[in-house]
Amino acid sequence: MMTDAVLGALDTVLDPELDQPITELNFVRSVFIDDDGVTVHLRLPTSFCSPNFAYLMASDSLDALEDIEDVGQVRVMLDDHHDSDKINAGLAAHAGYKGTFGVEAEQDLEELRMTFLRKAHTASMERAVSALIASGAATAADCEHLLLRDLPDGPAKYALLRRRVQIGLGVCPNCRVVVDEDGSPLPPEQVPVRLRFARSVRISVEGNSHFCRGLLATRYADDDACDGTSGPVITNVRTRALPDSNFLQERSS
Repeated sequence: MMTDAVLGALDTVLDPELDQPITELNFVRSVFIDDDGVTVHLRLPTSFCSPNFAYLMASDSLDALEDIEDVGQVRVMLDDHHDSDKINAGLAAHAGYKGTFGVEAEQDLEELRMTFLRKAHTASMERAVSALIASGAATAADCEHLLLRDLPDGPAKYALLRRRVQIGLGVCPNCRVVVDEDGSPLPPEQVPVRLRFARSVRISVEGNSHFCRGLLATRYADDDACDGTSGPVITNVRTRALPDSNFLQERSS
């Protein structure tokens, strides 16, 4: 179904700072699907959320939706933000980040994305190490020699491996777990410092997530159709179905 395809695509879009899907954060306000295409409205906890964060999420949503086979025209609209008009116009024109913000764009969008991916990796690294220590399988003193193969299989390890891939780090079992932002092993005396910093990053990310959820719920508390705690309002009036997968394979062969 097109509805499932649209929601699945939006599930892949992350808030760059909170490192969580925009669907889980309830940033997707509404989805409208018809024979012409898909229109998605996004909303954020405040009207003054950083424009670069807002643009990154909206642009990633547009890209993810346009990858859906036979989706038609895709429209992504950011509601209730002080830069909504500028961002929506840039998305509609496919103008890109610098084309949308001009001289206000302080850095390239991919540089911005990498900054937050590195932050997500740092938080994931700390979670994996802390979980191992809490289980009793390692001590703080072991961290300087800790390898990926020493981490037990589970969500914490898988999240760390995904983040390492995203920023171009190796995932060989013999790779060091505690590394600097470039993926280089640290001298033993710097490992505790790195882990303390990583813990502060992880706590900041988790704290901001709770804070943003609360702000969103408060901001849209009076919107019965779309408050800050429920999922998006979904309307699907499309009458034509997605092409059969076998047909698509034959057409591409």
